[in-house]
Amino acid sequence: MLFSLDSGLPVLPADEWDAETDTTVCFTGHRENSVIPYKGNPIYRNITLRTVQLMLCRYIDMAVESGYRRFISGLAAGTDLWAAKYVLSKKHSDKSIELIGVIPYLRHSERFSQRSRELLTDVERGADKLLTTSTDPLVIYGNGRGTDNSSPDLYRTRNYYMVDKASAVISYFNEGSFKSGTFQTLNYAVRQGRRIRRYGLEDVYALIDECGPDIDSIRRKLVFMENVFEMPY
Repeated sequence: MLFSLDSGLPVLPADEWDAETDTTVCFTGHRENSVIPYKGNPIYRNITLRTVQLMLCRYIDMAVESGYRRFISGLAAGTDLWAAKYVLSKKHSDKSIELIGVIPYLRHSERFSQRSRELLTDVERGADKLLTTSTDPLVIYGNGRGTDNSSPDLYRTRNYYMVDKASAVISYFNEGSFKSGTFQTLNYAVRQGRRIRRYGLEDVYALIDECGPDIDSIRRKLVFMENVFEMPY
């Protein structure tokens, strides 16, 4: 049996889990350092970050409204953990909602900030199931050269697995980020014919332009955003 190095909870091999994909969504997206403040001005740092997060939450709301009930997070810092935290808040009022966490390898959080590791621990404790796509407890991410126990494919394997287990993808992806794992995951999702609901900083800036740098106005605008998810049935 494998156990998380953060929460201490059991982690199952991903290939032992199977579930209906029709009502399942997975997440892919950038980390917090990808959030460039509105107009490049540090004074707008917080409003830009909160808008990125609120748009992610609104897409999750849309998915739930459209019948999706299972959400898969890769538990990476940034988008994955923001999404997972919000899904957990939805579970409090809707017990039919599930959160599945999929980690690429057991030591994946070693370079997380203290804040991200604390959030990861909370999310793992609230998840319905924790899985890993690498069952080697010693493997680390690396180029795999020489005799060290590293592999360059750990994140890609995890990302493709999540897409394979879902029928839709919610993504925070910034235009031009073509070398990112998020871009690689989105490309795979397109090839697999998944529904994709993507937004990026261009959408965030447009929303701030329309509402002004006022978080309450942005919240109200998002509430009335048209649901872009198709019914999965």
